[in-house]
Amino acid sequence: MSRRAIETSGAPRPVGPYSQAVAVGDLVFTAGQLGLDPATGQLVAGGAAAEAGRIMENLVAVLKAAGLGFEDVVKTTIFLTDLADFKAVNEVYARYAGAPPPARSTVQVSGLALGARVEIEAIAVRRAG
Repeated sequence: MSRRAIETSGAPRPVGPYSQAVAVGDLVFTAGQLGLDPATGQLVAGGAAAEAGRIMENLVAVLKAAGLGFEDVVKTTIFLTDLADFKAVNEVYARYAGAPPPARSTVQVSGLALGARVEIEAIAVRRAG
C-alpha cells in the first residue's frame, strides 16, 4: 500500500523531517500539532487553552486537506507538559470532539518542542461511500 503526504498552508509547516499527515489507504495519521500560528510559525500566547485552540484549528486544516473532518477522527493522543492543564485543554478539545468522541489517550511528558505546553495527534478514517 502506498502512502501519500498531506500538506496545507492552513497549518504550520513541519519543523523537521516529517509530513503534516500521511494517508495510507483509508487511514490518515496526523503529525503531532503544536499551538503554532501557521502565518507566523510562532507559539500562540495565552497558555495551554490558547495552544489547544490553535492546535485543534491546525488539525482541522490538515484533515480538510486530506478531504476529511474531525468527525472522521477515531483516535487522538494529547501530550501535556503539566497535567494541571488537563481541564482547560479538555474544555477546548470537547468543542471539536463531536459525538461520539474519538478514543483518546492523554499523557504528561517532560517537555515538548519549542517550549509548547500541549501537542495533539490524530488518526482518521475515510468513510466508505
